[in-house]
Amino acid sequence: MTVSTHILDAVAGHPAAGVAVGLSLLAPDGSWVPVEAASTDADGRFRFAAPTPAGVYRLTFATGPYFAARSVEAFYPEVAITFTIPEPQDAVTGIGGHFHVPLLLSPFAYSTYRGS
Repeated sequence: MTVSTHILDAVAGHPAAGVAVGLSLLAPDGSWVPVEAASTDADGRFRFAAPTPAGVYRLTFATGPYFAARSVEAFYPEVAITFTIPEPQDAVTGIGGHFHVPLLLSPFAYSTYRGS
């Protein structure tokens, strides 16, 4: 299974390029184990190459530096989205394979959903 993300800057009306994003896995002891980290491309996207077996994951976006570089005051210095990747299911259910987690971002709000 794989994970990808896409960030849209809702105020500027374009993708949020150059945002640092990290993917972590929740360990049995409750700590977060880094899986992979990178920055979004010119289209605000990143597809993680690391394998992601079933478990609880967290995407952490460094939104503070993104807005600071644009001289925009922002409320959230980072956005963390925690989600579960279930055990693989068969093709009939449609669960498994790829998980896309988009982020719609503004200086004082954000939203997300499970994309496709």
